[in-house]
Amino acid sequence: MEETSESSGFKVLMFPWLAHGHISPFMELSKLLFTKKNCHIYFCSTKINLNFVKENFGETLSNHHSIELVELHLPDSPALPPQYQTTKNLPPHLMSKLMIAFQMAKSSFSIILNHLSPDLLIFDSFQSWASLLAAEKNIPAVHFATSGAATASFFYHMYAHNCSDEYPFSSIFLMDYEARKFQALVDSNKAVAEDYAFRSFDLSSEIVLIKTCRELEKKYLDHLSYLCGKELVCVGPLVQESNSQEEDNHTDIINFLNSKNQASVIYVSFGSEYFLSEEEREEIAHGLELSNVNFIWVIRFPVGQKLTIEEAVPKGFLERVKSRGIVVDGWAPQGKILEHENTGGFLSHCGWSSVMESLHFGVPVIAMPIHLDQPTNARLLDEIGVGMEVLRDENGKMNRGNVANAIKMVVLEKDGEEIRGKTREMSQKLRLKGAEEEVEAMEKIWNLCSKYKEARNGKETEIEQQEQASR
Repeated sequence: MEETSESSGFKVLMFPWLAHGHISPFMELSKLLFTKKNCHIYFCSTKINLNFVKENFGETLSNHHSIELVELHLPDSPALPPQYQTTKNLPPHLMSKLMIAFQMAKSSFSIILNHLSPDLLIFDSFQSWASLLAAEKNIPAVHFATSGAATASFFYHMYAHNCSDEYPFSSIFLMDYEARKFQALVDSNKAVAEDYAFRSFDLSSEIVLIKTCRELEKKYLDHLSYLCGKELVCVGPLVQESNSQEEDNHTDIINFLNSKNQASVIYVSFGSEYFLSEEEREEIAHGLELSNVNFIWVIRFPVGQKLTIEEAVPKGFLERVKSRGIVVDGWAPQGKILEHENTGGFLSHCGWSSVMESLHFGVPVIAMPIHLDQPTNARLLDEIGVGMEVLRDENGKMNRGNVANAIKMVVLEKDGEEIRGKTREMSQKLRLKGAEEEVEAMEKIWNLCSKYKEARNGKETEIEQQEQASR
């Protein structure tokens, strides 16, 4: 953690939550701050997440020496060894322990703040305490929301201020089973509940950065700004550039895509934090089989679970679909797959980063949300006509027939052409407007840093003058 000269521009400390879906957009924002404004970036996370950054952003780190990695030390715990200090592949029963450990890392983070003395802290949703620590040291802190505005405004409206009036946009809602699941999640994490209540918005210095575009969510951005009393600054989709090494390491997947017709393959993935149950895997497998559509399916398992792909899918499935589908264990080059011209749909859990990436590349979403922000993201896609949600029963159970029908509608059928057309249009808008919003956001951040630095320098000068006068 070396100090840098003032000629390098402002020093910015990036502090994301311990999830890959948060770390990646924070890294993309870091790249923008360096390339557009010559800021010196300190990127703070646990060792296992920093290893992920090195593996996935190695080229960025090599080319941009002004991005330094800073390790955050969580309290030692036999229940949470270093390999579990990330949400990726984390067994679900350890999530609350990880959140508590993260909250207990305040002293470690305070030391980092003292040592680096950044001009700005950019922090995530689950650590409003970081903003308070920064305020004690007269360091401005800006919240970066990696979720969309529809979801953030919905939950802010419903939970943060216990609004008695109805949420004003009827397209965004939770099914009864989704609301029960979300409330159970909140109740199970009461130890860190204060950071669920959107304090990060309240404690942000003047502005809030958000990973979206006005072209996509204007009315929701306006409502969220009204609720939190802050200016919402869009930073665009922040889609990570794919690299040639990804293609070299996964030639079987790329060769499979190359062998198919244009827009004829669907990509199936449920993110790095959710693990499908046996029943869910079975319904998805049969749905894929019934659809007769080409597919690439990524299946993940929790750390320590010893299960092969052959054991994870119905007996005989791999043999029956071998000519039109491949199943991948653990990870696939998502960006490379989505940008390929032969990819025609994304069967997704609707994590926000995946949604933005899919829209960026003009790929319609077949929505199968699981929990958290995913259901409301799925409703947004349906509202703007760039996706279709797979219907479930009243208890949220998947049905293979509904899976197959949604896939065929989006990828094959004439009735799905409107969805496909709107997605292509949205892709063009996001690329154009997103680039403009990136530039505007960099100016806002730079101006904020300048304002606070001038105020600090003025205060220091005043103190020096008072000391001289008293001698």
